[in-house]
Amino acid sequence: MSDNIAHPFFLPSSAHQNTSRNQLRRHLRQQRNALSPLQQRHASQQLAKRLLANPDLYRARHIAIYLPNDGEISPLPYVQAARRRGIRVYLPVLHPLIPGKLVFSPYTSHTRLRSNRFGIAEPAFSAGLKRPAWAMDAILFPLVGFDEHGGRLGMGGGFYDRTFAFCRTRPRLAPKLIGLAHDFQRVDSLPIESWDVPLHSVVTERGCYRTVG
Repeated sequence: MSDNIAHPFFLPSSAHQNTSRNQLRRHLRQQRNALSPLQQRHASQQLAKRLLANPDLYRARHIAIYLPNDGEISPLPYVQAARRRGIRVYLPVLHPLIPGKLVFSPYTSHTRLRSNRFGIAEPAFSAGLKRPAWAMDAILFPLVGFDEHGGRLGMGGGFYDRTFAFCRTRPRLAPKLIGLAHDFQRVDSLPIESWDVPLHSVVTERGCYRTVG
């Protein structure tokens, strides 16, 4: 687990306990967007080292990532190393037939991308290439905020929670769910909602926070 060292952007409980989720989300997004390209690059390189050493990913052969935007920490340096290890990399795609859910499409250097309705780049949907959530080994997805007890804050769309809701009733099929964030996105406490699918861990440029098991 990462050293519990306060970061300049770390929010003490007195500062955020009465703050709404939307206000906290806005604050943390502003902080990560304030990072310089050099800071982002350094953070993503350190994140890659943490992921390469993460035991949850040792046996994974099918891993989903995301293309960073809005100041999100980038998993792309890790992707380069993962491909050298023979790992197949995927991107989430909005399911065209089941609203609110995701499927996963192979992502290579030759993959053609398009913008979905949220303006996020994703591979064009192809029924023959898609991989369902239960067939993935690990999912790396971005967080807006997190705590060390399993509480987390996303963008509010609920796509990952709906897609991986099956993990609650069929845990043997569950892939490793790993949240990624800048370490300053860690806060003292976040409420765990009834629909939140538990993460196995959260990885930042500074360390790994185990949240399950």
